[in-house]
Amino acid sequence: MHNPNSSRSNYFYAIGLSYKKADADIRGHFSLDDNAKIALLKQAKENGIESLVVTSTCNRTEIYGFAQHPFQLIQLLCDNTRGSLEEFQKVAYVYKSNEAIAHMFRVGSGLDSQILGDFEIISQLKISTKLSRKHGLLNNFTERLVNAVIQASKRIKTETNISSGATSVSFASVQYILNTIEDVSNKNILLFGTGKIGRNTCENLVKHTKNEHITLINRTKDRAEQIAGKFNLVVKDYANLQEEINESDILIVATGAQRPTIDKHIIQSEKPLLILDLSIPKNVDINVGELDNVSLVHLDHLSQITDQTLEARKAHIPSAEAIIEEIKAEFNSWLETRKFAPTIKALKHKLSDFATAELETQRKKHADFNEAQAELISNNIIQKITNHFAHHLKDDNISTDDSLELIKKVFQLEPKTKNV
Repeated sequence: MHNPNSSRSNYFYAIGLSYKKADADIRGHFSLDDNAKIALLKQAKENGIESLVVTSTCNRTEIYGFAQHPFQLIQLLCDNTRGSLEEFQKVAYVYKSNEAIAHMFRVGSGLDSQILGDFEIISQLKISTKLSRKHGLLNNFTERLVNAVIQASKRIKTETNISSGATSVSFASVQYILNTIEDVSNKNILLFGTGKIGRNTCENLVKHTKNEHITLINRTKDRAEQIAGKFNLVVKDYANLQEEINESDILIVATGAQRPTIDKHIIQSEKPLLILDLSIPKNVDINVGELDNVSLVHLDHLSQITDQTLEARKAHIPSAEAIIEEIKAEFNSWLETRKFAPTIKALKHKLSDFATAELETQRKKHADFNEAQAELISNNIIQKITNHFAHHLKDDNISTDDSLELIKKVFQLEPKTKNV
């Protein structure tokens, strides 16, 4: 799949790593925060890359973009994260052209999510696309593709039941608490971090635990207060974190730091403490496992929780895949049209030149020459001829490339715009 806005040596790639082969530690090494994403985009532009979209979530980090070789995109990722090329090669994937397009559809439609039918990634893809557009790194191909993926995601969500039932990382964490902790409604729960996963977890806590002892702490207190106000919860200052941890029976960590924010030294209490780390990279240091009273559970373990809801969702995969194929076919049809549009345009100009020359000849021969009628007839004939060629080029049973070359040769066309 060539870049319509660049040289013929550029292809569309999807490179990245996900929960399938990369554990939480490795995913953490390749995690990109907002500043790192911007730095990566700026470096891409400096390196002459014209279109690129980068996403980084708790389950995956991916780059979709045009390059002469996928290593250009891999190098961008390694330069702007703590990950190494050696690590990447062990767990990563690289898709090219049609495979890259198909991969984006599956990811955006929840079919490749760690929890089947989880549509969190589509909002990330939208945000990433806006960021690329802001930095001048979004061509027509990539924007059209992302919009097609968004369309597929919407249809799958509304036309199938693949996302039915309450199954997500945030719900899985609350489900784990309910299955593990007795008398949970009377336990002290501390939620540290109120980003998207934190907010969703908070909502599930309130809904399912019937607990009135939930405390929120966030580095930015205002954000915690906004959420607390919605559920009538207590908010404490970040400075009180250690004190609140030592009062807690359950600690849920959903912060977005690049380094651990919790380690064993901050835990002074000896009473049983369950810690759920919902962060990528891990925000709870592994050394808390040295404390006998602490049980540490990470996001990856929670994501493996399967129940009847997930099993029921699998039945809707064929319907989701059918929707993807339908919208992908529309995208490919548009792509084919883009491929021969410059030639059809050049053909139309060539035929117009023929008509202009012939009209001039007839104008000199006939004193009563009907200018308007002759022009109308010639324009209609030109349109019919170009439409005929366009329909021919859309035919799946013919070789578009061979036909384009023949048309160019017969009519001596040299379209200025490069092929897709």
